[in-house]
Amino acid sequence: MWQRLSFRTQLFLPLGVSFVAALIMGGVLLLAFATSQLADENESGRRSTRTLAAALNNTLRTSANPRQTLDAFVHSLDTSSDIQFRALEAGPAPSSRGGLRNLHSVPQWFIDLLTLPDVDAASPVVIDGRRVGDIVFLPDLSADLFEKWIGFLALTSLVTVLMVLTGTIAYIFAGSALRPLQDLADGLTRIRRGDYTKPIPIGGPLEIRQSCEEANALAATLAQLSQDNSDLLHRLVSLQDDERRDLARELHDELGPLLFGIRAGAIALIEASLPAGNLGNSAQQVMQSVETLQQTNRRILDRLRPLYIEELGLETSVQTLLRNFRKQAPHISLTATIDPALNGIDGPLSQTVYRLIQEALTNVLRHAGASNADVQAAIAGDALVIEISDDGGGFPADNVFGRGLTGMHERVRALSGSLSLLRADEQTYVRCRLPVEPTRDAPAPG
Repeated sequence: MWQRLSFRTQLFLPLGVSFVAALIMGGVLLLAFATSQLADENESGRRSTRTLAAALNNTLRTSANPRQTLDAFVHSLDTSSDIQFRALEAGPAPSSRGGLRNLHSVPQWFIDLLTLPDVDAASPVVIDGRRVGDIVFLPDLSADLFEKWIGFLALTSLVTVLMVLTGTIAYIFAGSALRPLQDLADGLTRIRRGDYTKPIPIGGPLEIRQSCEEANALAATLAQLSQDNSDLLHRLVSLQDDERRDLARELHDELGPLLFGIRAGAIALIEASLPAGNLGNSAQQVMQSVETLQQTNRRILDRLRPLYIEELGLETSVQTLLRNFRKQAPHISLTATIDPALNGIDGPLSQTVYRLIQEALTNVLRHAGASNADVQAAIAGDALVIEISDDGGGFPADNVFGRGLTGMHERVRALSGSLSLLRADEQTYVRCRLPVEPTRDAPAPG
C-alpha cells in the first residue's frame, strides 16, 4: 500500500507523524514533570510553616498573656500570604486545590490533565496544653499553572512553526524534484511510442539531470537505429520488388511462349484428328490443361508484379482488382470509394497500396466469412489513407497480424507509415496511413 502513495504523501506523512509524536511526547513530559516541580517549588513554604508554628508555640509558652500574644501574631499576618492562622472553631482549612484564585485564562481541560500535588501543610498551635488552632500553608497555584500553560503553548507553537516551515521547504523541494521527474516520465513515454524528436528538459537535482541526459542520449541512439531500420526495410522492399519483377519477367518471357506453343500445337492436333478419335480427346485435355496453366501463370504474374499499374495508374488498377474480387466472390457485397488522384502515385508507394488492398480483400474472401465489405482509399493532405472493413468474424485476439498482413506491415513501416487492425461495432477494420511523399529516397540496390 505504501508504494501506491504519491511522492508528496510519502514525504509529508512521516514528517507529520514525527511532529505530532514530538508534540505529544513534549506534552506528556511537561505534564509528567509538572507534578514534582510544583511539589518542589512549595516545599520551602511547608518547611516555613512548621518552623513558624514551632516558634509561635515557644513564644506562647513563655508569654504572660498567651491569648494576647496570639491575637497580636494573627493581626500581624498578611491576609494575602500563603501562611495563615486557622482557629479551631473555624473548621478545617480548605485545600489548595480549591483555592485557585486567579487562573489567568488557563483552560479547565489543561488543569484536569495535570496531577496537582498535595502541597498543603498544617501545624497545631497550643496554649496551656490545649490546641487552639493551626498554622496552615495554603499556596495559590494559579501562577504556577499559568506558567505551565504558557510553556505548553510555547511548545505547541514551536512544533507548529517547525512543522509549517519544514512542510513548506519539503513541498518546494518535492516540486523541484517532481517537475523534472514528470518531464522525464513524459519523455520516456514519447520514446516508448517512437517519438525521438523532442528532447527531455534538463532540470532538478544532479541525479535527475543525469537521468534526463541519459534518456536523451538513449532517444538519439534509438532515433538513429529507427532510421537505420527504416532504411534497411526500404532497401529490403526495393530488393523484393526487384526480385518479383525479375521473376515475373522470366515467367512472362519464358513460360508464356512455351504455353502458347503448346496451346497452338494442341489446337493443330484437334483440327487434324478425327472428331471421335482418341487423339482428339487427348489433345482436348492438353488444351484444357494449357488454358489452366495460362490462367495460373497470369494470376501468379499479377501477384508478383501487377505491371499494369505503371500503364493504367493506381486508381484504375485498384478498380480492376475490385472488379475481379466481385467476380470471385459474388456472395460478398463490395462497396468502394477510390480517389482518382491515386493515379498520380507511383513507385514503391503505389505497389504497397495495391498489395495492401489485395491482401486485405484476400483475407476477407478466405477467412472473414463476411457478407459485406467496403474499401476506402483517398489522399488527405500529405497522407494517403486506406481503410478496408468487413462484417465478418474478425481476427483472433492472440493473432492480430497474419503472415500476409505482417509482410504488409513491414512494407508500410519501410515507407514511414502506420498499419493497424481494429474491431468495433461488429466490424473489422484494416487502416493504413502512408505519407504521399516518402521521407527518404529508396537506396539503389547493390
